[in-house]
Amino acid sequence: MNSSWLHPREQLVATMARIYRHRMTTTSGGNLSIRDEDGSIWITPSRVDKGNLTPADIVRVFPDGKREGLHPPSSELPFHAEIYRRRPDLKAIVHAHPGALVAFSICRKLPDTRVQSHAYSVCRQLAFAPYACPGTQELGDNIAAAFATGAACVLLENHGVVIGGSDLQDAFQRFETLEFVALTLSRAASLGEITTVPADSLTVETAPLLPALDPVPPLTNRERELRSDICRFVRRSYEQRLLISTAGAFSARLGADDFVITPRRRDRLELTPPGLVRVKGAACPAGQSPSRTARLHAEIYARLPEVGAIINAQPAHASAFCMTAAQLDTRTIPESALVLFEAPKLPFLRLVEDAAEIASHLSLKQTPVVLIANEGVLVIGRTLLEAFDRLEVLEATAEALLLAKPVGPLVPMPDSAIAELRRIFG
Repeated sequence: MNSSWLHPREQLVATMARIYRHRMTTTSGGNLSIRDEDGSIWITPSRVDKGNLTPADIVRVFPDGKREGLHPPSSELPFHAEIYRRRPDLKAIVHAHPGALVAFSICRKLPDTRVQSHAYSVCRQLAFAPYACPGTQELGDNIAAAFATGAACVLLENHGVVIGGSDLQDAFQRFETLEFVALTLSRAASLGEITTVPADSLTVETAPLLPALDPVPPLTNRERELRSDICRFVRRSYEQRLLISTAGAFSARLGADDFVITPRRRDRLELTPPGLVRVKGAACPAGQSPSRTARLHAEIYARLPEVGAIINAQPAHASAFCMTAAQLDTRTIPESALVLFEAPKLPFLRLVEDAAEIASHLSLKQTPVVLIANEGVLVIGRTLLEAFDRLEVLEATAEALLLAKPVGPLVPMPDSAIAELRRIFG
């Protein structure tokens, strides 16, 4: 969301609704706050249904302690105030009890964000805060002390997580990304040893610099249609947790050397057709920033003229296979075998610098899906629908494989069954 256009009350309600909708908090758990320019703290209320908040429910606490609102502020106000006092750079705080991060908090472990350069960049420094009773000054002191070390994300022993940001969107995106990492690591733990990104690649997040496209081609009905379709599929992917707000890219081909792609560093749930970027001949309109995968997508379209759509994503279950040496076996059910083919895993390759190498492994007839170690998945299709279907089937297949782990050893479909499927379905 573009927070500069929303009142703090609206921001808090919209963000809590998003957190609750994806089961990253409960009716009674969690709280959010924003520090205003005058020092006031806008905070979610105490003992009000988190799944049904309205702007009128939000409480304002003035610097002198006076309050404005229908309800008492969250009982966790003390730690919000103490964090803001010690960290004047932070303007918003998210506190919640999402399942995967709670799992790490009750095991007294920090998620290793080095499994993905993007997550490492977004989440920054992590720390632990010792346990204290909720709502007490002691808990506030413990959490604020952890933030005072420079941490942006603080796990609370046997409690949950507190995350700060330059605004509420920044804090939420950091929160969502860290929960994604924790969830993926918990899935990956059943597959074997976790691998991390090489140290020299962790702090480097390059993006292609494209020259200005001049003149910009006129908008056609075909482009209008593709822009709307991309936004619909991105939203659908986000709602189904195939994407998070900070990662993933969709594109669709317009012509021989041009395509439309999602922009860089934009909330995936907030995308609109005008916000997408047209790339033509390795150039884009001045002032626009396409996804950092734009060069990779251009390379794929140039090599494979039959490809009409491309998706980069990091769904939690498939990403678990990207963070370990385990191979994802697609011979589970007929749909997986037919839609995904083999789905090989490539070694760690950077999406910008190694674009040509990655593109060389793709083929609509043999390898329309590849996993990239510590980067995520790459899917191609003749149409957006075909590519999206592959992404859905890939994540469903990965989830089934992980759910099968405690049930028993996998019994894959035999080669004869695969051959029969390909003969019948082409």
